[in-house]
Amino acid sequence: MPTYVYETIPSDGSDAEIFEVVQPMSDDPLTEHPETGEPVRRIPQAPTIPGNWSDHATKQKLSDKNLDRLGFTKYSRAGDGFFEKKAGKGPDVISAD
Repeated sequence: MPTYVYETIPSDGSDAEIFEVVQPMSDDPLTEHPETGEPVRRIPQAPTIPGNWSDHATKQKLSDKNLDRLGFTKYSRAGDGFFEKKAGKGPDVISAD
């Protein structure tokens, strides 16, 4: 479900409150704040479309399986001065000793 951004329409000229609501696309836009009952309007937002540099795409590119496929070796810290191999070729463990 999409997240919509709304702002209150204060009648006294004070600062507007901006808040987000997760609601189905089929629902009508809110006309009042769900907690205070103040009038609100929806603020148009640019859609979030995952692309080549989204978090999901980056995680896939840096996954152990993909790094191994591309010939890279990846080590992760396993303790104080120890690193374990997660992908690629090379020793299974590297230590600082």
